[in-house]
Amino acid sequence: MSLEISEVEIKNILTRTSGYLESIATHSLQPYRGCSFGNSLCGSGCYVQHNPFVTRGRPWGSFLEVRTNAASSYLRTVARERRYARSKELPFGIFMSSSTDPFLPQESRFAVSQRLLEAMTEEPPEVLILQTHTAAVAKHIPLLKRLSKLCQLRVHISIETDRDRLPGLPPPASPIEARFLAAQALREAGLKLVVTIAPLLPIEDPESFFGRLSTVSDAIVIDHFIGGDGSLQGRRTLRTRLPEAMRAVRPESCSQDYLFKVLDWARKHYQGQIGIGRDGFAARYTEP
Repeated sequence: MSLEISEVEIKNILTRTSGYLESIATHSLQPYRGCSFGNSLCGSGCYVQHNPFVTRGRPWGSFLEVRTNAASSYLRTVARERRYARSKELPFGIFMSSSTDPFLPQESRFAVSQRLLEAMTEEPPEVLILQTHTAAVAKHIPLLKRLSKLCQLRVHISIETDRDRLPGLPPPASPIEARFLAAQALREAGLKLVVTIAPLLPIEDPESFFGRLSTVSDAIVIDHFIGGDGSLQGRRTLRTRLPEAMRAVRPESCSQDYLFKVLDWARKHYQGQIGIGRDGFAARYTEP
């Protein structure tokens, strides 16, 4: 599938959250519309592909809209949105991002996320959650260290499994080993590093997986697609190829009971904070 790239301007880059994100941050921020990872493993079950407002009838992974004025839009509207958060008596928090990855391969050309982060050093939020599926976030360590001194910054890297492939699905956007190394580099730089096991995929060797996570992260978040994709009983994900591939590897992995089984493994082998679903993304952790 070919990728159509267009450059657009956006009026408001900051979106006031609702639904799943409402208790996690006051705002979300999407540097791009669409995702060039749509044809990778994470794109196979991505809930955004079912959002007609985003896709406008286009296949997921076939388009990418580059929001070229994102940084200037942020600086123009940040004072208003900070006041909105304060009117709710909540910290001004940003989830970047929920519908597309901030560090797509095209970021090296367009630098939309980089310019946004630079703008945030001028007008920082109180909380910034930076969510990615790729090791490319480690290229921005100097900028992230500056930003971490100005706000509560949490870098979330998704490592959904220890398996390189699931049958019938494309490879991940970023190799598992590369993401582990990026997590290690970010943590060693003094940044708060959270590994998101989201969506939870079948894990081959839980003891080794969670043992290694202990060495590269301050916390983990475990989130099953049932309850985690924003639809009743995971109906969005059930419409994709992902559940079939999961069942082929571990039949029980499509049940939410699998989350609690994995949670038991994590508590035995992970030395750090553990979060479940929405609470985990909001840094409301259970006891290790």
